[in-house]
Amino acid sequence: MTPGRPVPPPLAKPVNPEPATHEPVAPELISSGSAASHGGLAAAYGATSPDSGLVPLTLVRRAPQADDVEIAIEFCGLCHSDVHAVRGEWGGTTWPLVPGHEIVGTVSAVGSAVTDFAPGDRVGVGCIVDSCRECESCLDGLEQYCENGMTGTYGGVDRRNGDSITQGGYSSSVVVDRRYVLRVPDSLDPAAVAPLLCAGVTTFSPLRHFDVEEGDVVGVVGLGGLGHMAVKLAKAMGAKVVVFTTSESKVPAALELGADEVVLSTDKTAMDAANRSVDLIIDTVAAPHDLNPLFRTLRVDGALFQLGLPSEAMPPVNPRALIRRRIAYAGSLIGGIAETQEMLDFCAEHGVVADIEVVGADQLKDAYDRMVAGDVKYRFVLDTSTLQAPDKEVDA
Repeated sequence: MTPGRPVPPPLAKPVNPEPATHEPVAPELISSGSAASHGGLAAAYGATSPDSGLVPLTLVRRAPQADDVEIAIEFCGLCHSDVHAVRGEWGGTTWPLVPGHEIVGTVSAVGSAVTDFAPGDRVGVGCIVDSCRECESCLDGLEQYCENGMTGTYGGVDRRNGDSITQGGYSSSVVVDRRYVLRVPDSLDPAAVAPLLCAGVTTFSPLRHFDVEEGDVVGVVGLGGLGHMAVKLAKAMGAKVVVFTTSESKVPAALELGADEVVLSTDKTAMDAANRSVDLIIDTVAAPHDLNPLFRTLRVDGALFQLGLPSEAMPPVNPRALIRRRIAYAGSLIGGIAETQEMLDFCAEHGVVADIEVVGADQLKDAYDRMVAGDVKYRFVLDTSTLQAPDKEVDA
């Protein structure tokens, strides 16, 4: 296991320095009184205020430019961050807001400069739809760490398109620059692929960064949407997987997913027995918890990657635990475009997808309530064929 594995070559490097040019747009698709060219209408579900919940909306998607790919969306994963955004819990939200950054669909049209995608191709779009393409991070294929700020798939400011607010995948279509579109392998179930575009790459990235391989021992803390993907991916890389959980009821589920061992972190004897036994820990818990007992399970040169983002302060880390074994405590954010494609190809090779429950548009409210309550095994995915037809009155 080698820390600092080189990132794959970027896919989002600019092809040329010239700005993208607009293709001619059919007159009937141009919104009168607007300075920008627009494409067709899209049915969607989104929020109009922090208290509105998810309601039917109609979007105007932009007309494809030369480098754009227009996608007919089939499925979109429901991420817990969608709940926070829709309820305005992170602040700075512009309404209306259509969430969804785990998009799978088929190409319906491409711009004149697009040669790597064609109508009918199955494709995906994750959390990023643009970045500056010029900073060191972008040129290294690390668009998620763009030094000028990446553009999120929803709720972001689209600086290349009139500073419009991006709207996500709880909709029937989307238009995205080809540099941020991913090829979905035909061998994978498209609905079960959707969560890979966030939960999958979020856990894949630190595993790849530490070059996990056969013989390594990977600990996974938490067994939700992120944790279940960490177990599957680490096993596919040949690692022994140890799940740390506070709940004895999670033991059978962890073993069913492929974990080799389950340790109850509330059991001092079990935690003592795990001392110096793990190379890398993927911590997916989004609630405050004490990391110091977990550090004691790491070997020399081990690392703990924090993926869960608690809303409140964590208990303090004891530096002695890090120093005595040269342990690294790190964070990781989703993955770049090239790494996300690498993850999809890896999943196709090893038959890895998310465990999902498909829901219709009329089940979104219930799905959100169940996500908050932790009542999902392990990810919800929206079937966009259940969306209403676009209305003539445009909401966003």
